[in-house]
Amino acid sequence: MASVAATPARTPNGPGPGEASASFPTVASVPGPREPEEEEEEEPAEIHLCVLWNSGYLGIAYYDTSDSTIHFMPDAPDHESLKLLQRVLDEIDPRSVVTSAKQDENMTRFLGKLASQEHREPKRPEIIFLPNVDFGLEISKQRLLSGNYSFIPDSMTTTEKILFLSSIIPFDCLLMVRALGGLLKFLGRRRIGVELEDYNVSVPILGFKKFVLTHLVSIDQDTYSVLQIFKSESHPSVYKVASGLKEGLSLFGILNRCRCKWGEKLLRLWFTRPTQDLGELNSRLDVIQFFLLPQHLDMAQMLHRLLGHIKNVPLILKRMKLSHTKVSDWQVLYKTVYSALGLRDACRSLPQSIQLFRDIAQEFSDDLHHIASLIGKVVDFEGSLAENRFTVLPNIDPEIDEKKRRLMGLPSFLTEVARKELENLDSRIPSCSVIYIPLIGFLLSIPRLPSMVETSDFEIEGLDFMFLSEEKLHYRSARTKELDALLGDLHCDIRDQETLLMHQLQCQVLARAAILTRVLDLASRLDVLLALASAARDYGYSRPRYSPQLLGVRIQNGRHPLMELCARTFVPNSAECGGDTGRVKVITGPNSSGKSIYLKQVGLITFMALVGSFVPAKEADIGAVDAIFTRIHSCESISLGLSTFMIDLNQVAKAVNNATERSLVLVDEFGKGTNTVDGLALLAAVIRHWLALGPTCPNVFVATNFLSLVQLQLLPQGPLVQYLTMETCEDGNDLVFFYQVCEGVARASHASHTAAQAGLPEKLIARGKQVSDLIRSGKPIKPVKELLKEKQMENCQTLVDKFLKLDLEDPSLDLDIFMSQEVLPAATTIL
Repeated sequence: MASVAATPARTPNGPGPGEASASFPTVASVPGPREPEEEEEEEPAEIHLCVLWNSGYLGIAYYDTSDSTIHFMPDAPDHESLKLLQRVLDEIDPRSVVTSAKQDENMTRFLGKLASQEHREPKRPEIIFLPNVDFGLEISKQRLLSGNYSFIPDSMTTTEKILFLSSIIPFDCLLMVRALGGLLKFLGRRRIGVELEDYNVSVPILGFKKFVLTHLVSIDQDTYSVLQIFKSESHPSVYKVASGLKEGLSLFGILNRCRCKWGEKLLRLWFTRPTQDLGELNSRLDVIQFFLLPQHLDMAQMLHRLLGHIKNVPLILKRMKLSHTKVSDWQVLYKTVYSALGLRDACRSLPQSIQLFRDIAQEFSDDLHHIASLIGKVVDFEGSLAENRFTVLPNIDPEIDEKKRRLMGLPSFLTEVARKELENLDSRIPSCSVIYIPLIGFLLSIPRLPSMVETSDFEIEGLDFMFLSEEKLHYRSARTKELDALLGDLHCDIRDQETLLMHQLQCQVLARAAILTRVLDLASRLDVLLALASAARDYGYSRPRYSPQLLGVRIQNGRHPLMELCARTFVPNSAECGGDTGRVKVITGPNSSGKSIYLKQVGLITFMALVGSFVPAKEADIGAVDAIFTRIHSCESISLGLSTFMIDLNQVAKAVNNATERSLVLVDEFGKGTNTVDGLALLAAVIRHWLALGPTCPNVFVATNFLSLVQLQLLPQGPLVQYLTMETCEDGNDLVFFYQVCEGVARASHASHTAAQAGLPEKLIARGKQVSDLIRSGKPIKPVKELLKEKQMENCQTLVDKFLKLDLEDPSLDLDIFMSQEVLPAATTIL
């Protein structure tokens, strides 16, 4: 609020020469350039999936609230069990699944099973049925073509809009088009993300993206857990107990060195989508190898710094679409765009033979410079932060500049007006001021006199009383009315005109949303590859080779990427599978000798190669692996309502039913959750099943302590089976572990050594060894005489003590009861 006060001094002899003073709302000193506030936490992203199934084909589309984009998958064939659909659900974890109310038996059965998954984390998706008419082909096309998309310029004609969308969306995929139409209908009905907006505000759609699941390697959630690819832990901060999970010691945790949030998101996406696409994998490795060269270290660090300024562009574009842009958004967008230009200039100096550098150099077009130039020339960052609203720089709009000059010159002008008004007021009024209130206008303000008690006392001739506030009376006078007519509502006029300029600037930015989205895609890809290169440099990883003719893996001197960081020394081991021999490897050895670590090591190195990372090995040849199955740890859960052994069986059943000759299967200690004989029989049966497949046998690594599997010759002899063991050496009573894999079979489990390390009493360990020897030799197990005699003596002493404590002169003593309750029961343990 602007105010001007004139306070002439009055003497007892009458009015003397007046002394006028002006007051105006003090504007805070303009701050220098400063960093915008940290980006606030986003709302949790939700995904809404629409799916149609017809004649053996799937049509899928989904909306991701994190970047306000629609993803679509071209029509793809699927089995009647809908395995492809299940893979999509496992990967994107939708909040809701939308489909037609008219479905065949297969889809009905699948959706019923999905709705009954009580254990699904964090919660099972909501199943939504829409009338079949909402999925009509023609009406779906109309919804797509009539949508309000910010990335399509308004200047496009209807025909040009159709051609533009046809270049993005394959309209010949009829099921997918119908799924897109149903998804748009659902979004409009539920008003996802704009529930509180006016009804004429539509759900923001910032782009269409294609996604496919071809060439992907199948890995289930159990495998991600047991291999510690991801590991969530409770956040240590008390402020994040309710919502906070942080990444624990995991493969993702040690490789995630991304500088921007979208780089981290892309790295997680790559981890959930390991691929067999050799072109894609080698393109990732080429970038990593380039940045590992010592002469390129400075360039990598410079690019890393620039990537730190790449912020959440989709969120800003979404706010622009909804006209919710914040002051800090403009500075964030400005820095993002200029950082992108820096990335472009840097990549133009790098070898254009690498696809990523070429894409950044070519696709970061002059549109980015246009956006940055517009924002830099129009937006007054310091003024916007000071006033907490969008303001423009001088010399952008002459009309705005003139009104601002008037507004800034008001203090001195209103001082003169206040002096003239005071001359016409009653001499009892000591002072007055002329103030300006936005939306109300100019008012005359005078202090309330002691004689002004009733409302009728507020009336002053020639003035229109308006209101009383803080013991000051506010009036309209002839001069203030003239000021309203002459100057108008300056403050609101300036704000309205600047808001109009902001809207025009937003339209310019939104028209180039496609290039901004592409910037984010390429920058996040560069961020991920720089992070992987940094980890490879620090941990001494090497580049894997891909051999399509090889159906397994060959690893020389491989290391466990997590264990080597925790252990003072780590012994590397090699592994080879995939040829005509040794497709099933049976690994035996004592407890704690490293069998489980070896299995996980093979799985992790294979996984890292399939996401395009360097690997912890001297050399690694990775074949055409299509899936990784594991049965290593029992993922127990009360909500599943299954026993531990049943969970183990389910994990093995997945491998038995789905593994192919190109799959990698890791089995650790299967069968130990039930009777020893039954567990051994099941393990032997599973291995024999795979061996019976001959050339189509998967690559299987089995670690077990069932030495009878070998001793009883439960497995057929042949080239497909190879026996390995963990090398150990007995040094007196001590057992030395070398953690080295070698051919052969363990002679004993050495459980007594492990028990001693665990701190069990020596007597128990000795007795255990004695019983174990008796069982192996088939002799009966009898109680130890020394222990039995010692126990008898203790019982005798206890009984004698009770006799000595008897008081035979006590009249209440009943010897019959004492004999029946104390002596006779003790006699059975003594005799």
